[in-house]
Amino acid sequence: MPLAPPPPSPPEPPPPLPAHLAELAARGSRMRCPRGALLIEEGDAGDAIFIILSGRVRVFSADRNGREVTYGLYGPGDYVGEMSLDGERRSASVVTLEPTECAMVGRQALTAYLAEHPEFAFVLLSRLIRRARAATLSARQIALNDVYGRLAHLLNALAQPDATGRRVISERLTHQALAHRVGCSREMISRLMKDLERGGYLVKEGGLLVLALQLPDRW
Repeated sequence: MPLAPPPPSPPEPPPPLPAHLAELAARGSRMRCPRGALLIEEGDAGDAIFIILSGRVRVFSADRNGREVTYGLYGPGDYVGEMSLDGERRSASVVTLEPTECAMVGRQALTAYLAEHPEFAFVLLSRLIRRARAATLSARQIALNDVYGRLAHLLNALAQPDATGRRVISERLTHQALAHRVGCSREMISRLMKDLERGGYLVKEGGLLVLALQLPDRW
């Protein structure tokens, strides 16, 4: 009689939050959201931030034709929605990529926390600066690089060395997801990825994508 396969390992718990975020999250309202839930919709009024406790979210914008551009993916220990703390409308939408738990902290609670812990203002400011830098880099990539250049930059950024030294992308990304992050059509991404595989630059191994060769500067 064949042996039954071992049960799957339970998922690893998310890392603990930094002390400031943990204390701030405790003052907010806990939310559990299924995959595909819209936490924030671009253009809406809002004065709360969302601290991600578990799961992942995607920050994006979409036009009337359904075309989307992804600004970033965020997980436990990150927070989103801080751009509306100036009283303006939401500048982007946020959707959950998997079941997600977060803490929604309103402007009043955040202001009270900053009054008690003014040093947290520097943490918040540093995060805003990093995201502003990322937005500047993204705009630079779109303005100065063609689609292939943006795709190559993204693949190089996602690839991490494994135990054997190979550069591996473990995140499962559909061609549509890549198109959203690069800012082009899915068809263009599919064509470029197929060409890179034919050239031996990319190799698929199960659910992993291996950068077998250094990606060329131009295609």
